[in-house]
Amino acid sequence: MSIAAPERQMLAGGAGDIEALIEHPDSALFPQARAIAVCCHPHPLFGGAMTNKVIHTVARSFVASGAITLRFNFRGVGASAGVHDEGRGELEDLLRVIDWARSQWPGLPLWLGGFSFGAWMVLRAQARAAPALLVTVAPPVGRWNFDDVSAPLCPWLIVQGSQDELVDAGTVKKYATTLTSQADYVEIAGADHFFHGRLHEVRDEVSRVASSPHL
Repeated sequence: MSIAAPERQMLAGGAGDIEALIEHPDSALFPQARAIAVCCHPHPLFGGAMTNKVIHTVARSFVASGAITLRFNFRGVGASAGVHDEGRGELEDLLRVIDWARSQWPGLPLWLGGFSFGAWMVLRAQARAAPALLVTVAPPVGRWNFDDVSAPLCPWLIVQGSQDELVDAGTVKKYATTLTSQADYVEIAGADHFFHGRLHEVRDEVSRVASSPHL
């Protein structure tokens, strides 16, 4: 499989430019893209950026499954304008990126993926964005306010490390299964928050759901 180098793009956001990377699936395998996917990185104030290895793994799994995939830097990160806004402006950034992607590739279903803080963002956005697939890795339940999150109406994969030092696995599982009985909760035994040495397992789980012929 041959995946071209990511294309850097500056998109218009509420706080100024949003820096994004766009990757296209192998045209020999996918003459027509199956979806557009938008991926969100972890917390901006703790080194989170679109180059984070976990969200990069999610994005590449989406690309390998046939999706045109966008990663982007939230406001104040990398070349994106603005300053961190505790989730308010970041949600606006995500919705702007989704709108832009849909305008560029109309008619394609939307997939959303997020890691940690980014998982919180996609969970908050999904009710408005109506994705066809939702992937959250280590969603920070108990650390941020999830009161405005509604039950996803699409397939929802949660990947969680059992030894996550920042997010309690039991709390995540209880939250997900309370929100909806349809949650696909996968716990990777022994994995920490950043899945050191276990990224291939994250890749495999994302690929498992993204390659479904039912999407």
